[in-house]
Amino acid sequence: VQLQASGGGLVQAGGSLRLSCAASGGTFGSYAMGWFRQAPGKEREFVAGVSRSGRTTHYADSLKGRFTISRDNAMNTVYLQMNSLKPEDTAVYYCAAGAYDHKTTSIFYDYWGQGTLVTVSS
Repeated sequence: VQLQASGGGLVQAGGSLRLSCAASGGTFGSYAMGWFRQAPGKEREFVAGVSRSGRTTHYADSLKGRFTISRDNAMNTVYLQMNSLKPEDTAVYYCAAGAYDHKTTSIFYDYWGQGTLVTVSS
């Protein structure tokens, strides 16, 4: 499956962005989807995940309440709504697809998008 992330950009602190990740070449509904991010000089970290059905979601503890992940299986797309953005949210955001629900580590995700850069100015 191929993943194409989009929606990144420059936003002021306190603002919002919605990232999208369009999938092609596979059966989208058979994959759990996740968002990860990697800030400059830091390791890639889990942001949010959504189950194959879309019924369950999970988040990095530090991001609960500000970020919302969702998916539209009819549109083969997963979204990440990011609100109340902070400068420390600046990173390249990656979407990923894997076979298992509720996984927060990257080794469980088999397919990755190219990343979209989010820059939050103070």
